[in-house]
Amino acid sequence: MPEGPETGLTLVCGADRATAAATAASLRGRHGVLVAHDLRGLGEGVVHRRVVDDDGAADTVLELAHGCVACTLREDLLPLLLRLARDPAVRHVVLLLDPGMEPEAAAEALHTLVPEGADGPVTGVLALRGVVGVIDAETWLDDAGSDDALVERGLGLTADDERTVAQMVVAQAEFADVLVVAGRCATPWDRVRLEAVLDRLAPRAERLTVADPPGGAPEIAVELGADVVTRLAGLGPDARRGVPEDAHAPLLRGQPPLSRDAGVSLLHVGHRRPFHPERLHAAVDVLLHGTIRARGRVWVASQPEHVLWLESAGGALQVGFAGTWLAAGADEWDEVGDERRAAAALRWDDRFGDREQQLVVLVHDADPAGIVEALDAALLTDAELARGEAAWRRFPDPFEQRHVDPCDDLPGTGVESSGRREGER
Repeated sequence: MPEGPETGLTLVCGADRATAAATAASLRGRHGVLVAHDLRGLGEGVVHRRVVDDDGAADTVLELAHGCVACTLREDLLPLLLRLARDPAVRHVVLLLDPGMEPEAAAEALHTLVPEGADGPVTGVLALRGVVGVIDAETWLDDAGSDDALVERGLGLTADDERTVAQMVVAQAEFADVLVVAGRCATPWDRVRLEAVLDRLAPRAERLTVADPPGGAPEIAVELGADVVTRLAGLGPDARRGVPEDAHAPLLRGQPPLSRDAGVSLLHVGHRRPFHPERLHAAVDVLLHGTIRARGRVWVASQPEHVLWLESAGGALQVGFAGTWLAAGADEWDEVGDERRAAAALRWDDRFGDREQQLVVLVHDADPAGIVEALDAALLTDAELARGEAAWRRFPDPFEQRHVDPCDDLPGTGVESSGRREGER
């Protein structure tokens, strides 16, 4: 059996640049290299890169022909990681992501893009040990439920970056294998609520609480680094380890608690009948207030072949195309993995096949019953259901038009994004 790569790679992400940088530095260790890109000048085609090894730090200013994350990855980061992987003196690489770079998108690039001169992706020569997410205990919960734009916080990659702070901080926490919760909450009650949210948002993540930021004292950073390394080495078989999951993966992996705690609850919404497209479009507003996260697979009656992926964070929502239901044709079965085929076979319905609604909603400051009631009211009535598929296709469908320019997909899901934000119709 061939052995895997000897050189390890750890990703570190966080919205607070200083705290995330201090955490990443604590992980480098001897014979390790820390790589960080500052993308604040990306809109002007300028990227600042820092590489720290046992000999010190080297800073480089990169000028890109096209200022974008993809160019930074292809033209600099991936070739650099390939060179480090080939250096026998390097034992470990720590990659600190810019706060505006989503960890799942970066990990997907590591798994799929092939640098020039390589035989395969970077993960073929660097063993991705896991993702470390760093969050601010005092501000994270407010940020995760907000609709503030990244550009308002100086975190946007370009002046027209429409993503929100909630989308970023939720994605960073959700994708982490180890979560470093830095700082102190304003009150003990705030701490209880934060823990309840993280239990449900990132149930598979190991969690470390650091009352004082790791940049405050060297001994704190050393202790934190040792703790994180230990947690990464001890990750269980269910850990993601930086591997993106597609839109058809189970929504409740890690067995998050479904009971209510400190006003925080995780709703699992499952239905067999389809949604009426216009009523669903009106109902999704309930997912944008008092919630942290909603995500899942949706079936609208007017598109009986298509799986729609719905994903929200705070006050931002995206709905996109996530492939085809297996019930749409026999050929589809040969195009999907074993896990999806097994799940579909277990839940197969004589009339609808594998078509169903599967949503999870993380609620922290809203009435769960109101969310369930609004979504239930968006389902087809018995009379509408009886009219049949030919009639359903004629329903006016706000979800029919999908965003294609720019053509960014939802990171890590293989989902074509509709790009909808709160207030858009």
